[in-house]
Amino acid sequence: MSVLRPVTVITGASAGIGVALARVFARHGHELALVARREQRLHALADEIAATGAPRPIVIAVDLAAPQAAVRIGEALTRAGAEPQYVVNNAGFGLLGLAQAHDRAEALAMIDVNVRALTELSLAFVDSLARHHGGLLNVGSLAGFLPGPGMAVYYASKAYVLSFSEALHGELRARGVRVTVLCPGPVTSEFAERAGAAGGRLSPDILSATAERVAEQGYRGLMRGRRLVVPGAVNKVVAFIVPLVPRRLLLKLVGRRQSRRRAADRA
Repeated sequence: MSVLRPVTVITGASAGIGVALARVFARHGHELALVARREQRLHALADEIAATGAPRPIVIAVDLAAPQAAVRIGEALTRAGAEPQYVVNNAGFGLLGLAQAHDRAEALAMIDVNVRALTELSLAFVDSLARHHGGLLNVGSLAGFLPGPGMAVYYASKAYVLSFSEALHGELRARGVRVTVLCPGPVTSEFAERAGAAGGRLSPDILSATAERVAEQGYRGLMRGRRLVVPGAVNKVVAFIVPLVPRRLLLKLVGRRQSRRRAADRA
């Protein structure tokens, strides 16, 4: 039996959905380990959560794009006398624009965070997740259901998250580990600004949801052992209809939408 206490590890916990997820898990009694690059923001969130009477979260400042990030997280947890019961892979970013126009290093860093680090963290702690009857929440996107001309690398990375997480849901069920992939539509946040979208918006308001609503639905879905959570009625319809639409038509529709956005940003 492990003598390490169980915690919920949340990556990308310095802004947006990550902050909302941390608040939701803390509110439901989970002790947290907060992971992101921006250490000051993590400490501010840890102070906020501790002020509610909850245990002060462990703060782990690490760049997930760097090699051995999962090893560093594991070492930091061990030093704190903890191990994961839940892992929430929320960290990720996107880049708006044509793939060939992006800085190559930045595009590859997106793959490092959105795909490689998520995969590493999904697999690194399976034994402790099973030991504590916990689970894995991977934050994907509605983009994972679509081809993405105009944000090609980002859409492809989220297609990987969706496919990989659904497969893990099947593989780890026998060990008692819940795996849920959360696929929100656009959330007005720093993500959109980081991607290069004017006004911090990536899509019409009808597809958007607040970070708090997305986090709450993701938490409930994980606790219930659901394979997939798509917040919002309209987004659910989109996810259902997309496989029925010819791929060539989807490419045209998404490409046209991204072209209009780039034109608006230049205006």
